[in-house]
Amino acid sequence: MTSAVAATNTPTFRTVVIPFTQLKDKDADLSAKIEEGFGPDGLGILSISDVPGYALLRQNLLNLAPRLANLPEKVKKDLEDPLSRYNFGWSHGKEKLESGKPDLLKGSFYANPILDKPTTESSLIQRYPAYCGSNIWPQNSLPELEAAFKVLGKLILDVGLLVAYHCDKYVSDAIDMQPDEGIEQIVFRSRCHKGRLLYYFPAEESNDPQDGDSMSSWCGWHTDHGSLTGLTFGMFTKGGSKISCPDSSAGLYIKTRAGQIVKVVYEEDEIAYQIGNITEILSRGRLCATPHCVRAPKGIKATGLERSTFALFMQPDWDEKLSFPETGHIHQELIQANESLTFGEYTEKLLDKYYNLKK
Repeated sequence: MTSAVAATNTPTFRTVVIPFTQLKDKDADLSAKIEEGFGPDGLGILSISDVPGYALLRQNLLNLAPRLANLPEKVKKDLEDPLSRYNFGWSHGKEKLESGKPDLLKGSFYANPILDKPTTESSLIQRYPAYCGSNIWPQNSLPELEAAFKVLGKLILDVGLLVAYHCDKYVSDAIDMQPDEGIEQIVFRSRCHKGRLLYYFPAEESNDPQDGDSMSSWCGWHTDHGSLTGLTFGMFTKGGSKISCPDSSAGLYIKTRAGQIVKVVYEEDEIAYQIGNITEILSRGRLCATPHCVRAPKGIKATGLERSTFALFMQPDWDEKLSFPETGHIHQELIQANESLTFGEYTEKLLDKYYNLKK
């Protein structure tokens, strides 16, 4: 784990950083940095610096988030997709906070940045609507969103594939892997990557006093269940102008393997990548996913503050066969030792647990 760069009530850690020039060199030995960031003693996150063209693409998309969130309610209603459990198009107030109340703090726009229509098979669309559904773009009200969303999503995916390549090199030193079993190939052949453009509404419009002091007040504790997640640095605005976050305690928090909660920081021009459950399972624990949450800023300076950000969830294909190890994997209460499931089947088991059975 990297050394702490600030000492408050909760320790703050800088992500492990890999320059893009090193990442794109497939002969480079990045195993030490992969282990430091993603290994059993890491935080499950690292960041990539100096990615050509990234800063402008990030700015272009995040600038559109407030405009999208403030479209007329009727327009946003037409962008909703209940069949996919709101995993395509616009979603606001459909998810629940840890308190059980509807999450009115943020709005989300979901789309597959690579494929507008991953499949035309109606049986698959009905079975896996969250992955096999079609994108819904606000062509008439915000036509520039589609291009900005797709070009940033594609860039984060391409850089993520390089991260996955070096992860595979690190893992293959310890366990036997077939050429088509690595994270890189699983991500490369997938048709169901999902981008999420997030907009956090101004504090006076959405903050609940009961949730305001919570460490997870902006995004509840969770662990990503896919392969790899790419994250942009959030953009803060107030009155239409870009500003720095006024509260140093706000931001991304991670629970370490030892159970310690720490704050994690990275730079505005870096792309952060986090490990998901699937990668931890298939790497036999060599790469580790960690629970994380986002804390909202507090205080008078946070009044009227907006935040926009983007995440790309790089996931296996819905029909990707996943072989779970005999011991030590996540969700052992749902999946038996040596069980083989597709990613779609695995996801449905999780959704059933978290949405149908969880009270």
